[in-house]
Amino acid sequence: MSDLPARESMEFDVVIVGAGPAGLATAIRLKQKAAENGGDISVVVVEKGSEVGAHILSGAVVDPIGLDRLIPGWRHEPDRPLKTQVTADEFMYLGHAGGVTLPNVFMPKLMNNHGNFVGSLGDVARYLGRKAEELGVEIYPGFAATEVLVEDGKVMGIATGDMGISRNGEPNANYTRGMELRAKYTIFGEGARGSLTKQMVERFGLNEGRDHQKYGIGIKELWQVRPENFQPGLVRHSMGWPLPNNAGGGSWLYHFDDNLVSVGFVVHLNYKNPTLSPFEEFQRFKTHPMVRDVFEGAKRIGYGARAIMEGGWQSVPRLSFPGGCLVGDSAGFVNVPRIKGSHNAILSGMLCADHLFEALQAGRANDEIASYEEAWRSSPIGYDLKRVRNVKPLWSKYGTFAGVALGGLDMWMTELLGCSPFGTMKHGKPDHACLMPLDKVKPIKYDKPDGVLTFDKLSSVFLSNTNHEEDQPPHLQVKDMGLQKGSEHDVYGGPSQRYCPAGVYEWVEAEGGGVRYQINAQNCVHCKTCDIKDPNQNINWVPPEGGGGPNYINM
Repeated sequence: MSDLPARESMEFDVVIVGAGPAGLATAIRLKQKAAENGGDISVVVVEKGSEVGAHILSGAVVDPIGLDRLIPGWRHEPDRPLKTQVTADEFMYLGHAGGVTLPNVFMPKLMNNHGNFVGSLGDVARYLGRKAEELGVEIYPGFAATEVLVEDGKVMGIATGDMGISRNGEPNANYTRGMELRAKYTIFGEGARGSLTKQMVERFGLNEGRDHQKYGIGIKELWQVRPENFQPGLVRHSMGWPLPNNAGGGSWLYHFDDNLVSVGFVVHLNYKNPTLSPFEEFQRFKTHPMVRDVFEGAKRIGYGARAIMEGGWQSVPRLSFPGGCLVGDSAGFVNVPRIKGSHNAILSGMLCADHLFEALQAGRANDEIASYEEAWRSSPIGYDLKRVRNVKPLWSKYGTFAGVALGGLDMWMTELLGCSPFGTMKHGKPDHACLMPLDKVKPIKYDKPDGVLTFDKLSSVFLSNTNHEEDQPPHLQVKDMGLQKGSEHDVYGGPSQRYCPAGVYEWVEAEGGGVRYQINAQNCVHCKTCDIKDPNQNINWVPPEGGGGPNYINM
């Protein structure tokens, strides 16, 4: 393909990769600052989803602090994205047949959800997209950023992927060359485990002196429930069953809008048993006696999954490098015990924009915005994350029951005394190094789905509206197929077919005997769990052709 035509190029002040809350907040704030100072800044946002919000998935209970600061009048607008305020806040510890509801008085204040909103984070992104375009931001959905343009050690922009490349790597009849979008500064807001962010972290050593990043997988369903089972504004979280004590995670159940219930399950990806399936654990959770009645006579209308950054304070990489910055979940600003990150995503976008604006006003370009990196830990983002920095390490070290109790104590001590008796703890091994060989564990067996309350992966993926052009290069790249067979399959029992929530990976019988690795890339919902959890780091997730993947509605 060396004879391909040269890419066309466009110049901007700022290019932003990812139309999530962080990227859009960066764009909006830049335009606001420019208008306040009587000037203009050219800003473009590229988004791999078919539309803004198509790839956005979260619970979601949203702390409105970010929206309130970015768009102060949003609550009074007719098209506001969040309309249901939290009215009841419950926290449960579940056993196999029952459970206990923990009194709110025992919970640290930061865990209180009153004053927050329940809704769709995808709708929040769509709202922010409209606001950005009103201010003159150019947004290009359906275009995947696949290459970072680096010259003389500085990021100079990105290139979008070529369209119409066949599976064998050759252009087909629909071929269109990608574009170069060059900028004075390039901002990466790709979300968890972004493909270009991963390259920037490695190229510029952004994680030097930081702890390992940690991850979870969040799996969500959206249900339309009967009016008699609907409690507007109810927020319920739980931990415990069905997960074993040595596997961290928990659930959410949120009531919002018109008889909608968001139900989901998070499994921390440092679990050890390779036969554990986060998807199946989620399905089991819905059968619990304290949960299942909500879904009596209800209809499941949505499904999705995505990775969550869980490392927090001690794992946030350096945010700035020559010509670029990280914002939002690309940086890892999720507050794990609160199960919230969108507020910090918006705040990080605003903070980044303020420092970008100063640099642009000074006539700078393609240098490092070091002041942004220096500012975040003393900002509200840093305050939010520092208070909970030991919750995840304690949970991982001591298990759910003792670890969560110690985490609660740590949060109370930090809140009351301003310091932690544990200092700042380390996370231990990266998630991919936590799996045990198959012959060292007791296999977990799961019941077959009933098709009413519990479901299989393929019928679930159907509800995500996932689609990929079939004749395109594989976006799930196995680096060494021999290693995959000899280790992932023979040693660990093929965990990829269990941790993937979309049925992408299968070990199937091969002609002539043995097994072969089958990759059903069409099913991929872009959660990126395979990129994180593969024990040999042998799977690399890269963006497929722009517009491919899930098309989430109201998620």
